[in-house]
Amino acid sequence: MTSFHHIVTEAQANQRIDKLLTILNPEISRSQVQSWITKDHVTVNGEQVKANYKCQTGDAIEWSYPEVEPLDIIAENIPLSIVYEDSDLLVVNKPKGMVVHPSAGHPYGTLVNALLHHCDDLSGINGVQRPGIVHRIDKDTSGLLVVAKNDQAHSHLSEQLSTKEVKRVYVALVHGEIPHETGMIDAPIGRDPKDRQRMGIVDNGRPAVTHFKVIKSYPDYTHVECQLETGRTHQIRVHMKYIGYPLVGDPKYGRRKTMDTNGQVLHAGLLGFTHPTTNKWMEFEAKPPAYFEEILANIEKLY
Repeated sequence: MTSFHHIVTEAQANQRIDKLLTILNPEISRSQVQSWITKDHVTVNGEQVKANYKCQTGDAIEWSYPEVEPLDIIAENIPLSIVYEDSDLLVVNKPKGMVVHPSAGHPYGTLVNALLHHCDDLSGINGVQRPGIVHRIDKDTSGLLVVAKNDQAHSHLSEQLSTKEVKRVYVALVHGEIPHETGMIDAPIGRDPKDRQRMGIVDNGRPAVTHFKVIKSYPDYTHVECQLETGRTHQIRVHMKYIGYPLVGDPKYGRRKTMDTNGQVLHAGLLGFTHPTTNKWMEFEAKPPAYFEEILANIEKLY
């Protein structure tokens, strides 16, 4: 077992223990956390608690991840665009069209398959299917991801995500001309009750905040920058649709008549975080892929 600890802050007080641990471990489901609690892998101030325990300021939470099973995912020699690497982590520029981790529908060709070929040491916190994966971006979204090589780095980075210390800035092309230079979208996101394959704005969803800034607007499109305060599934895609400016090329949340771009025109262009060992702030940038730049150039010619 690998153990971790956390002292509850004043801002985190009065939250259920299962909810707080889900926030501290964003890639772990609430049901998995509840399983840890049932199996006595979680203590508060040295004592066992139930999943509905309300945390208090100063509580010392200890939790353990069961030992990771031997990896049975095939390592594949897939080229990777590595922006930075050291003994604790990697920063990767994921191409459009690549799935982050294996699943029933995508057992091969994923970022994880490529990472396993590239290096032997990846954190085991997220189990055999998602080694090293601290956060995700959608298959058809390109851009920067940080990958943890050990559990200590993974836990440190996950906590930064939960406390909104990680800087994540995306660029996108949306339908419509946004009349504002800047804006903030604060709307909770959860599973769409009518379609479980989609996310939507729902009253009982998880809090979600996106800040946006217009880079350049055109009569029918807007080139926009979006900064995530939270990191919900499909957050930018759902939020931009919610305010009436869906992403160009988005097959799930976009318009029926849109460009044929093989998915949403969205790129994670900037990633910043505190290094888990040196405690120094690190910031990385990656230019949008060629197809994105080509679309912008074509729009410039139109207007």
